[in-house]
Amino acid sequence: MDEVQGTREEKVIQTIALRSMMKAKYTTHNIGHFGLAFDYYTHFTSPIRRYPDTMVHRLITRYQNGGRSANKDHYEELCEHCSDMELVAQNAERDSIKYKMVEFMGEHIGECYDAHISGIQSFGIYAEIDENHCEGMIPMRDLDDDYYDFDEKNYCLVGRRRHHVYQLGDPIRIKVAKANLERKQLDFTLDDGRPVKTPQQPVKEQPKDKKKKERRRRR
Repeated sequence: MDEVQGTREEKVIQTIALRSMMKAKYTTHNIGHFGLAFDYYTHFTSPIRRYPDTMVHRLITRYQNGGRSANKDHYEELCEHCSDMELVAQNAERDSIKYKMVEFMGEHIGECYDAHISGIQSFGIYAEIDENHCEGMIPMRDLDDDYYDFDEKNYCLVGRRRHHVYQLGDPIRIKVAKANLERKQLDFTLDDGRPVKTPQQPVKEQPKDKKKKERRRRR
């Protein structure tokens, strides 16, 4: 990480490294801690922030007072429940953050920002604004200068004709196109100087009587 700090590839390598790590979970099985190089490890905080911290504090107090070893199977069930609930909490937090992002950027439709590519899928590019870290998507249909193939292995899109490449971490200039609060969805387009397309309002049909009058006037 030190070698790529400050380089163009820094964000790409950080993102790939985070995605490759196994997600943490609570368990009674000791597997040590790879990052800290500990053979024995348990996680808890002081002051207490999560229920698993309470479990660890209670066990420490119990053993300090000479208590018997706790039922491992029972605590493993508690650990599984805590892991599941933490995932629910993380998803709720992510949804609430996304909602506020969309609400905030809804007031900036048509504005342009410096950003970088934060994700690439077969259906489009995710971009994160450098200034405020709000993330939105550029749909594949809006990349109309070429037909792009998704290279999942190398985290990039490659144009078939012009061979232009959009890669994870690339700096880009985006324009805020849409903000849908109901779907918590933020859409961007690449800033190419063109105005943001807005949905056309349906033309109201005039009553037949009015049309006849207008024709008579013209005559």
